[in-house]
Amino acid sequence: MSLFKIVKHDTNSSARAGLLHTAHGTVRTPVFMPVGTQATVKTLSPKDLRDIGAGMILNNTYHLYLRPGAELIRKAGGLQKFSAWYGPILTDSGGYQVFSLSELNKITEKGLHFQSHIDGSRHFFSPEKVVEIQRDLGSDIMMVLDECAPYPCDWQYARKAHQLTVQWAERSLQAFLDHPERHGYPQMLFAIVQGSVYPDLRRQSAEALVQMDFPGYAIGGLSVGEPKSAMFEMTQVCSEILPPNKPRYLMGVGKPSDLLRGIELGIDMFDCIMPTRNGRNGTAFTTKGQIVIKNARFREDFSPLDERCDCYTCRTFTRAYLRHLFNAQEILALRLISLHNVHFYLRLMEAARRAILKNEFSSFKKQFLARYAANNSENEDADTDSES
Repeated sequence: MSLFKIVKHDTNSSARAGLLHTAHGTVRTPVFMPVGTQATVKTLSPKDLRDIGAGMILNNTYHLYLRPGAELIRKAGGLQKFSAWYGPILTDSGGYQVFSLSELNKITEKGLHFQSHIDGSRHFFSPEKVVEIQRDLGSDIMMVLDECAPYPCDWQYARKAHQLTVQWAERSLQAFLDHPERHGYPQMLFAIVQGSVYPDLRRQSAEALVQMDFPGYAIGGLSVGEPKSAMFEMTQVCSEILPPNKPRYLMGVGKPSDLLRGIELGIDMFDCIMPTRNGRNGTAFTTKGQIVIKNARFREDFSPLDERCDCYTCRTFTRAYLRHLFNAQEILALRLISLHNVHFYLRLMEAARRAILKNEFSSFKKQFLARYAANNSENEDADTDSES
């Protein structure tokens, strides 16, 4: 059985609906993966995620390596048994967190030397070690170690980072083949395309990685401060080169409009902290745009967050009550709004998939964005960094 199958191509765009087969279940794509940095999606339980239909979640290698440690998770039987989330899990390599959280890090051809943001202890990540850690974690999809070039950076820096990422990808693949799985089920290893905002480097990176024949490919180093036009230009450059019969993953991109644009360009997988981070900040995503629930105008608003939504929060509570909880600093507010936001993202992916299957994605995207933008009076949160 093929690990990834395209069920339907949209004839008016590059959007596609597919099935991604993993050891812990089949994932329908396009898919949004809620971020569970430390083996938990903040404020939500595994039951919450199952109830709202999450197909796959993301955990973070860097954080789990530092605490509680990969060996402990291996002894527990892998992430699924450790966290009681028994569905598919993707783990990122932790490279981005090394750069973003550790001020004292050093990059060499051998790997990354870094200092823990928790206790200041010194550590080293090689491509081989990161594969070994993820073998211990037992994730369904593992990511290679890469160097995520900052924005802005010059062409020479981006070239060096992309070349190092390609070298590390080759070493990672060999380590993956040399170190068999440890939990009784198969894992997959995805490569990551780098190259900053330079089309020639993106092409070189994608072409080199395709030659290595990974089962899937991610597009990294975007949504790090570059203009939106550059982000989607690079996404398109990569999508046109990456194999059409393998899953494509756009890392860390998460506004609703960005997800739909990514799908239109042929992206299958997404992750972002925005649903939960915004939820904890009192901002809710709705089909009529974002709303900041603490605002005074919701004090006597007894309607649900979103009249089109059937999540537990919208079926049960009013905006007035949620505003009261948030302003009273009750933890329940963070949980209820986060639950709604993740549900909103998952339903957006489901609606996009249905539209692709009906060959109506372009009209669906246009109608959704017209409604969303016309009523979106709140400022969108542009912070899409990974949770720490």
